[in-house]
Amino acid sequence: MSRYVIDKKGLGENIELIKEMANGEVIGVVKGNGYGFGIKEFTLALKEHGIKAFAVTEVSDIPVLKEILDNEDILVMRSTCVESEAKIIAENDCIATIGSLAAAEMMNKIGAELEKKVKCHLKIDTGMGRYGFLPSEINDAIKCYSLPNLEFIGAYTHFSSAFRNSELTGAQLVLFKDTMQQIKSEVGEVGTIHAANSPALLNVEGVCLDAVRIGSAFTGRVITKSKAKLNRLGVLEAEVVDVKTVPAGYSIGYNGTYTTKRETKIAIVPIGHYDGFGIGKEKELYDFRYVLSVFKAFLKKKQMYVRINGEFHYVIGGIGLSHTAVDITGTDIKPGDLATVDISPLMVNPRIERVYK
Repeated sequence: MSRYVIDKKGLGENIELIKEMANGEVIGVVKGNGYGFGIKEFTLALKEHGIKAFAVTEVSDIPVLKEILDNEDILVMRSTCVESEAKIIAENDCIATIGSLAAAEMMNKIGAELEKKVKCHLKIDTGMGRYGFLPSEINDAIKCYSLPNLEFIGAYTHFSSAFRNSELTGAQLVLFKDTMQQIKSEVGEVGTIHAANSPALLNVEGVCLDAVRIGSAFTGRVITKSKAKLNRLGVLEAEVVDVKTVPAGYSIGYNGTYTTKRETKIAIVPIGHYDGFGIGKEKELYDFRYVLSVFKAFLKKKQMYVRINGEFHYVIGGIGLSHTAVDITGTDIKPGDLATVDISPLMVNPRIERVYK
């Protein structure tokens, strides 16, 4: 049976290093099933290291976090006009993201119905093009602060290209700070302001502000030019379930996509597409250099591999849904030996068990 294994000590070292670099409040982003590390386990690990605020994008994650958190803040990074979503956010005393006047009016309505003030963070769109008020919509943003059932305790923006374009990131930061200064001059205190995500913290100077939002950096899987020595964490593993030998000229896999050139010893590893092997990118963020490397690999017909007992062995016959055949000719590999695959946790099936060691 396959499982995704995370080195708990290595994760702890990453968390402490990020805290040191941020030199201020760290908001632990645990969206996407905790960046593939398992939302419960990942959140608890961050909590153990003193993280006191968390962020998600899906309202379905709120009940999961409420089960394991005490009084820690939960920021929902979705500006929603959907009444049912707004109600879940407000009922659970989460911090709502307000990125449009319509979203503000919906949350204000829910607050009135529940007879409570809903805590909110204003979202400014400085170039990501998703949630948030454009700087030109500053008057609408200011109107939100007068709604009686909303309590604004912070504001933020999101960088679009911090993993490769520090100049653009710097321009977005200046725009955000200027916009918030204008809003502050009209409404007074605006609370905690934050902009930096993982790539920004690692690649761009002076982006920390009052807080940073960190997710992928904790896993050690983020494009960065930083000299910070983060541990690259997470490996998919399973035991070899069978070993066999086939003659030369034998077809392996669906449609006989591979034919042996010699007598070949094969290990059957119970890892396949269902687990996430072979279905996604190896890099965690889009980058032109990565696209180029994939194209070059295609031209060279680069094979995929599995590590067994610490040594690399090539996949033959393609990757199946649940099993993969691996060429182990010339080895003494046997059933029960450990096979591992290094893939992004975001590509791993959420149903696969996450194991912290």
